Amino acid sequence: MKSGRQVVVRCRNATRRHSSSVEVAAPLATCTKEEQRSLIRFLSSEGVKPIQIHRRMTVQYGDACLSLQQVYEWTGKFMNGISSVTDSPGPGQAHPVLTPEGTAAVESHREGKSPRNSE
Repeated sequence: MKSGRQVVVRCRNATRRHSSSVEVAAPLATCTKEEQRSLIRFLSSEGVKPIQIHRRMTVQYGDACLSLQQVYEWTGKFMNGISSVTDSPGPGQAHPVLTPEGTAAVESHREGKSPRNSE
C-alpha cells in the first residue's frame, strides 16, 4: 500500500448505494496558493458559498489552507470578473522584463564568458 492517505468515496443512486476507496497520490497540503485559488474560482462559479468552500478546503489542505477571509476575498474577486489566480504586483514592486539581450547576457555569464569580452 502506498504512503498516501485513504479517502472513502460514496455515491448515492436512486436504486443502490455504492462505496469504494481511492488512494490519494500526494497530500494536498503541498498545493500552492494559486492552486487553492483555482479551486475557489471553480467552486464559487458553481454557486458554493465561501464558508462551505473553506470548510471543504480545510479538510484537504489542513494548516496549509488559505484563511476564511482570503476565501471570501477571492470569491468576491472572481464574482466581479477577475479571472487570474496570481497576485497583482504591489505598488513600487519591480516588473520583470525579459529581453533577448538580457537572456543572452545571463547565459554567457553562466558559461563563464563576459558579454563585454566576447568580441
